[in-house]
Parts: sequence; structure tokens; C-alpha cells
Amino acid sequence: METMDAIFTRRSIRKYLSDSVNRNMIENVIKAGMNAPSAGDEQPWHFIIIDQYDLLDKISELHPYAKMLKNTPAAVLVCGDQRAPKFKDFWIQDCSAASQNMLLAAHDLGLGAVWIGVYPVEKMILELRGLLNIPAHVTPFSIIAMGYPAEEKSGRMRYDTSRIHSNSW
Repeated sequence: METMDAIFTRRSIRKYLSDSVNRNMIENVIKAGMNAPSAGDEQPWHFIIIDQYDLLDKISELHPYAKMLKNTPAAVLVCGDQRAPKFKDFWIQDCSAASQNMLLAAHDLGLGAVWIGVYPVEKMILELRGLLNIPAHVTPFSIIAMGYPAEEKSGRMRYDTSRIHSNSW
């Protein structure tokens, strides 16, 4: 799949077939995340693969917008390391770029995926940290749910010239 095609046709998919996702495919999605740009090449991210249904179910109960995890074969929790010393708080941008790369990689591999935000909601951060034994210096940022799509959505163009300004507002 060409890059522009992937960008223009990727959609958030929340319904998945029950087929499990091959571990190699999940790791390829994570490799794409790790190849995202990062401030000062600090790469402050960590990734937790979640493919146990009991954990996915518990997370769906903790997070009000993650109900699709009850029927998701796999997810990856993207986390940011607060000990990144060079560029404090740029982990947020770095983990955002990693999350977007992962969505595009999943789409390219024929998987459906959706970005589920966690940060900056303190309650969700603390609950996920406790559930998954995440150290205090690591912050859960986003969950990328993925699986073989059980729904089809066509691409849509969001280009809006009213949002473009030249040289000043």
C-alpha cells in the first residue's frame, strides 16, 4: 500500500473478527511505532502487548470509551517514560507519532485498528498502571486496539481549506 493511500483510506475500526492476530504482525505494528520521529531521538516509549481476553475485558470496564476491547483479539498499550532526560514532556508528541505510525501499519497489514486515548486522564492512568504493573515513572498514553475488521468503512477526505492560513492567521 502506498503511503498516501494508507493515510487517505485508514479509518477507525471498532468491530473485529474473533480470529487471533499473529504475534509477528503485532510486532511489525510496534516496529512501525518505534520508527516514528522522536525529539532528540530519545525514543521514550514502551509498548505492552495485550492479547489475553480477561485483561482486555478488564480494560474495557475501566475505560468508558474502550468497550470494543471486549471483542478485540489484541491491543497494544503505548506508554511514555517520564525519565527521558533530554526533552521533558516531549514524550507526549513522541508517543502520538508512534501511535499514528502503528495505526497506518495495521491498516497496511490488513488489520483494523482504533486509537483509544488514555493520557491525560489520571484515573485511567492509575488504573492501567495498577492492572498491568507499570512502574510509576511510565505513563500509559494510548491503546491501539487491532484485529481483522468485521466492519468496512471507506476513506473520507477531511481536507478543509478554511483551516489553512498563509504566513499569518
